[in-house]
Amino acid sequence: MAGSRSEPSGARPTTAWLGLTELPPDEWARAWIPGLLTESAPAEVVDEVVAIVSDFHPAGQRTVVRAFGEADLRDVLPRIDVPTLLLYGDRDVRSPVSVGEDLHAQIPGSRLVVIPGSAHLCDMEAPERFNAEVRRFLASTQG
Repeated sequence: MAGSRSEPSGARPTTAWLGLTELPPDEWARAWIPGLLTESAPAEVVDEVVAIVSDFHPAGQRTVVRAFGEADLRDVLPRIDVPTLLLYGDRDVRSPVSVGEDLHAQIPGSRLVVIPGSAHLCDMEAPERFNAEVRRFLASTQG
């Protein structure tokens, strides 16, 4: 969603992120880590994310960056009428909790859960809490 990503080095988000994809994959993958994980993320999690992101094809990643940079779906949020769970790390700098709060305010009946001590990839930094919240949410929608 437009405006949901922070800007590396003060540049326009799409331009800065596209520039990173010109680097060798392991370099741009490492450059993205501060926007995805906290500085206290275990080394094995950092290494796993770098390995995963390094496998992204640069052309495909540029397409994703452009699509996210240009997408503005705020007008459809009030019309969402399915159970919606928003999971945010309280230390997410890429898409801060304030973005989740805005989404939560616009999506009727949505549930916002903030996971302490984690960043954008809260599923990787706090997998037990993440999974527990997803299970709780799914159980609450059974009916």
